[in-house]
Amino acid sequence: MPFSQFEDVKYYQFESLLDAGVRQMVFTRHGGVSPEPWDSLNVGLTVGDDPANVARNRELCFAAAGRPTESLSDSWLVHGSDVYVYDTPRPQDGNPPPKADILLTDNPEVSLYMRYADCVPVLLVDPVHRAIGLAHAGWQGTVKQVAKAAVSAMGERYGSVPGDLLAAVGPSIGPARYEVGPEVAEQVEAAFGEDAEDLLPRFGSSVHLDLWEANRLSLERAGVSRIEVAGLCTFDNHQDWFSHRAEKGQTGRFGALLALD
Repeated sequence: MPFSQFEDVKYYQFESLLDAGVRQMVFTRHGGVSPEPWDSLNVGLTVGDDPANVARNRELCFAAAGRPTESLSDSWLVHGSDVYVYDTPRPQDGNPPPKADILLTDNPEVSLYMRYADCVPVLLVDPVHRAIGLAHAGWQGTVKQVAKAAVSAMGERYGSVPGDLLAAVGPSIGPARYEVGPEVAEQVEAAFGEDAEDLLPRFGSSVHLDLWEANRLSLERAGVSRIEVAGLCTFDNHQDWFSHRAEKGQTGRFGALLALD
């Protein structure tokens, strides 16, 4: 598997993006300073961990990426499909970040950064117009087709052509572990129509949601053809990733970073 390590910080990289002129890392939970149950590279401020630990963990992530922490440009995740464009890095002035589940930039001084714990990281790279996008897709963002919305936003902002884009679907909870109720299944059916049956596999008597395939399909529907899916389940591998469901909410958040070199 394409894992790498900088000192004690272990991270995942997409093979299809290694030569794309970007810095891209999905950090595992290893190599940080937080105690249990946030052990150890927790980058989430809203889960009960000491903010000083979170700040140090972010510094460790950015050191591993070879990026200045001042370039950190993140968002307040709200499980929607709103877009925020970073033309310059976010001021680290203590104010909360903007509410958005899609971040875009074409500025190499900006490091797009988001937090996850079962939801899907979606990375987009336009090697032609030198622009990038990072998205967060839980089940709500998935039925809102946040991945497709991110592709559209890149087209509107940078002139990106979907066929030029490189896309990656990161580690998240896998279909075998993601049981959903009828209210979620109904929304999947409304969003994906005749394709919904393949996205809602049955395991025994329970209905599950395949977030990987749903987001891959959203990207494909948007015209993206080059898509890499990590296929790593955070629930099954919660020794490496924070998993909200596997750890019954008592856990941290792992970070994903995307920046132009």
